[in-house]
Amino acid sequence: MSQDSRNARAAQPAAGDAGTVRVTLTVNGADHELLLDSRVTLLDALRDELALTGTKKGCDQGACGACTVLVDGRRVLSCLTLAAQCDRRQVATIEGLSSDGRLHPLQEAFLRHDGFQCGYCTPGQIMSAVALLREGRTGSDDEIREFMSGNICRCGAYPNIVAAIREVARQGAR
Repeated sequence: MSQDSRNARAAQPAAGDAGTVRVTLTVNGADHELLLDSRVTLLDALRDELALTGTKKGCDQGACGACTVLVDGRRVLSCLTLAAQCDRRQVATIEGLSSDGRLHPLQEAFLRHDGFQCGYCTPGQIMSAVALLREGRTGSDDEIREFMSGNICRCGAYPNIVAAIREVARQGAR
């Protein structure tokens, strides 16, 4: 479905709809003004309206962490967050982590430590780990595991994920 048809559909709510809202999402440093149904989640706005498909839709219930993004530097489950709640707030997705064509240190560490297998959970894992580093919650492997427990990896790459986070924490990267 094209952007124009989605916006046209959103601009004409059906009977009983909660209505539309104008939202300015600042995603990875760029402002995007959107007209959305007031019930649209941040996850759906990122994927369907902005074509940022790195953020994954896993359980759509907030249980798996595949949809983790940062809002004002804090981890949020984008499937449980309304896009309207993020109006004029800073949203960071996996697409915004690299800088000047260079991967974020966590992305590099995930590659070195094989911190992914199928890769489906990897964007959410990395975004959660970025926040974990900024929060200073990397004192031990047990602490890393505890604060990453909201992100599920069905392939079982947990030891490699912990190793990648531990490496970047020791380097002092944030």
